[in-house]
Amino acid sequence: MRYYLAIDIGASSGRHIIAYLENGKMITEEIYRFQNGPEMLTAYDGKEHLMWTHERLFNEILNGLKKAKEIGKVPYSVGIDTWGVDYALLDENDQAIGGTYCYRDSRTEETIPAVHEKLPFEKLFAKTGIAFASFNTVYQLLDDVKSGRMAKAKSLLMLPDYFHFRLTGVKKQEYCNATTTGMVNAVTHTWDEEIIETLGYKKELFGELAQPGSFVGEFTDEVAAIVGYKAKVFLPATHDTASAVLAAPLKAQTPYISSGTWSLLGVEQNNAHTSKSALDAGYSNEGSLNKTVRLQINIMGLWMIQQVRHELDDKYSFVELVNMARENPVDYEINVNDQRFLAPENMTAEINAAVGKELTVGEMAYVIYNNLAKYYDLALKALEEVTGEKYDTLNIIGGGSKNGFLNELTKKYTGKQIITGPAEGTAIGNLMMQMVGGGDVADVKEGREIITRSFDIAEV
Repeated sequence: MRYYLAIDIGASSGRHIIAYLENGKMITEEIYRFQNGPEMLTAYDGKEHLMWTHERLFNEILNGLKKAKEIGKVPYSVGIDTWGVDYALLDENDQAIGGTYCYRDSRTEETIPAVHEKLPFEKLFAKTGIAFASFNTVYQLLDDVKSGRMAKAKSLLMLPDYFHFRLTGVKKQEYCNATTTGMVNAVTHTWDEEIIETLGYKKELFGELAQPGSFVGEFTDEVAAIVGYKAKVFLPATHDTASAVLAAPLKAQTPYISSGTWSLLGVEQNNAHTSKSALDAGYSNEGSLNKTVRLQINIMGLWMIQQVRHELDDKYSFVELVNMARENPVDYEINVNDQRFLAPENMTAEINAAVGKELTVGEMAYVIYNNLAKYYDLALKALEEVTGEKYDTLNIIGGGSKNGFLNELTKKYTGKQIITGPAEGTAIGNLMMQMVGGGDVADVKEGREIITRSFDIAEV
């Protein structure tokens, strides 16, 4: 039996999920889980910044790989996915210079206007199709130029590519995640030389882009000595949303919401939409398999309720918060995508300020869920305008697809048929592309058929 292992690292936790094919179905098992989260650390410029603890994360990757050996399920191949936009700059000794910054750090506040002075956002969007976000890599890198960090860099690797390099010694830049930088041309599907030259970024950092399913290499002898075996590494779609969407049981080009810390609402398209209507609506064209795109928009997602729960010392489970929300409907409107909710010092206080009243826990939960669903409706209407299509169905995938109350509200406001699942979409999409790379699955079409047979797919 051939085992595959997906290492799916999110902003709050990571998991190792092993899978194999049996009787036309994908059988999965979570074998290891670990916590994640940014910390305030001293960075390259000597100041405190919000950073990822990349060495600890790599040790957790190794711990999960060792666990596979302990339970007798040594993987044939491994693939890693994470969130987008964040990266490591490596020096001549392949060390991460000054650590790895978190996208929620505020260092781009000064670089955003500096980038737009050289390349107005309208031009950036026309070239890349990537919507504005304060954390886009194109803005982060200018801080590296100003601090002198880029001058020492010999390689740039997005975080999953960096961890793959740590496992294999091979540096590959994966296409889907690369598009989240805001520096990949939407027509050529390669790094945009004008953007790189105009902003003074080192050209040698940007190499050939590889497609999901590509072979990276085998574990180095050093890694094999630690985990007890050698495995291959095949590229999944290393951006977690790209993996999740590949796992969605989509019929033709049907819209989806990848629901988790972020909610990503969009639809697969053959070509990028770089029109003014797409720009004005806030839609982005992120890379998918075979140079297709996911025309999608970032919505704040379950981050808000996660933060509120944390501020309540995790006193309530998410199920309890949903039940309290059902019992406390209130008619307060907030814009869940307002920048004020991206990284407030206190989410509870920020929401109370937005509604002008101190809410109870149940009311707070209702306000979050209700306004999320309302925003989904607005975003879906904008998507239909941009594409010129009318959609009858909306597929909700990812962990948030298990939130029955949010799904009901989404159906109420959008009026669409709501299909939910799979919940572990990101890991499943990761595994599917490894299986394509390993030759056990022919392509995404066959993979989606296997996924539909294998996991709970339901209609609300």
